[in-house]
Amino acid sequence: MSAPRVLEVRRLGRTRYAEAHALQQSLLEQRVARAIGDVLLLTEHDPVVTVGRGAGLEAAGTVAMPVVSVERGGEATYHGPGQIVGYPIVLLDEDRRDLHRWLRELEEVVIATLFDFGVAGRREDGFTGVWIGARKVCSIGVAVRRWVTWHGFALNVHTDLAGFRAFQPCGLDPDVMTRLADHVARPVTSVEVEDALVAHTRRILGFDPDTV
Repeated sequence: MSAPRVLEVRRLGRTRYAEAHALQQSLLEQRVARAIGDVLLLTEHDPVVTVGRGAGLEAAGTVAMPVVSVERGGEATYHGPGQIVGYPIVLLDEDRRDLHRWLRELEEVVIATLFDFGVAGRREDGFTGVWIGARKVCSIGVAVRRWVTWHGFALNVHTDLAGFRAFQPCGLDPDVMTRLADHVARPVTSVEVEDALVAHTRRILGFDPDTV
């Protein structure tokens, strides 16, 4: 019988983007070297716009906040308080080395999390991420090194959506962005959404559900 796959979860609270990025890089190098196991970082960032490989820094428009070019796929997006950002540092087994599959699995984690709050999430043809009706609630962009993943997803829970309005997030009209809090009839805390994300990440990606 094979040993259970363990996912360590680190809840970082609010971080500056540079700090979380440096931690990702350190964990990525350790995971590539097989010095640690798989890790999921959960955080929310101070306001920042990150720009992926699919665009140049001009995609951030004239935003009055830091703009950072990063290694993930995709274009420009906003991160800020009230948004849960998840960074899975995961070694993909040989039978899972398909980045399209990885993106679909991350989408499924978010869709299952939304379902826990009575909200129907969905995919949109031609785009990566998760939508509620006609509006986008979660952006996803990843990178991989020697089949270890990093970067990940950004789920708007009670984010101030004004952060998206000075540019075209993911190349889209900024008004397309939404947040979970606008689709449920009760207050939703980041902690309970994090709990659901952890549970579904472990279930969908095949990790032991009982580790802390």
